Amino acid sequence: MTSDGHKRTFLSLLESCDNFPYDIVPSEVYYQLFLPNDVQPHGYLLPETVLKMPWTPDFLVLHIHPRSVIVLDSSNGADTPGAVNAAFARLIDTCIEQDTFHVIARTHSEPFSILSALYPVHMERFASALFGITSQGAYITAYTKAEDGSMRLWIPRRAKHLYTSPGMLDSTVAGGIRDGHSPLDTLIHEADEEASLPEELVRERVQSVGVLTYVSITADGFPGEKGLVIPDIIYVHDLELPSDVVPKPNDDEVEVFYSMGVEEVRERLLNGEFKPDSAAVLIDFFIRHGVITAEGERDYIELSTRLHRRLPFRTPLKR
Repeated sequence: MTSDGHKRTFLSLLESCDNFPYDIVPSEVYYQLFLPNDVQPHGYLLPETVLKMPWTPDFLVLHIHPRSVIVLDSSNGADTPGAVNAAFARLIDTCIEQDTFHVIARTHSEPFSILSALYPVHMERFASALFGITSQGAYITAYTKAEDGSMRLWIPRRAKHLYTSPGMLDSTVAGGIRDGHSPLDTLIHEADEEASLPEELVRERVQSVGVLTYVSITADGFPGEKGLVIPDIIYVHDLELPSDVVPKPNDDEVEVFYSMGVEEVRERLLNGEFKPDSAAVLIDFFIRHGVITAEGERDYIELSTRLHRRLPFRTPLKR
């Protein structure tokens, strides 16, 4: 059951991820983030974020409609990407020093690409949600198959000290994609770190099976600021493991791995035990493997649509 007493469904699980309204005009609600030499926006900022942010001279903030935050090019065209990266770095340094935002947690984090930019620029991962830029991650659902064709999925439980979704069930392997890294790079690193799966096995057996897209707004279950806009791209992968390979935690982010049959995973999904984005990944897995079908699921078309939403910003460019 959900918090309002309604029965939880697969669609309600997806709505926890894809909860950005379809019927609003974003420029009337948010400040839009602009980069030098580009007329398209790259993120949405809450008005309260804009008011609280310790802006440096690297930014121009316009409070007239359409409201906007513009990154200035201090290099005057000599090194626009370097100027943008430096501008974000100086601003985030100030936020950390002043402990301005809970979501940054007074901690530096790895660089994430601003995927919609025309040139290669980045900002720190923890700060990206404040600017509403598109994030991206790579996920693996690992499973074994019995002789009768039945599947058992490898499901980890997240450590209780993690910032988001502590103690909840998760995808077998998952990680945000760092600036300059590919989805496969990310999976190889995370598979070793989280599940003790060797690189050779992952390279040989992992299958790229698609991309999920949705737009989240941070809500009550999120420990940081509420109402932040997070467009998300998830590269999904399947990994059929030999029966003698057992994922094992190799860092402090995973408590334990469980081997679960399909019905147990379904039950735990509908019981709300999974991290929201991992629930979306498993729903996609169930659709692709015929566990969720058009004949048996009334929301089948809506599920497929909500897993592949058109994002509000330019999708990543191949450079």
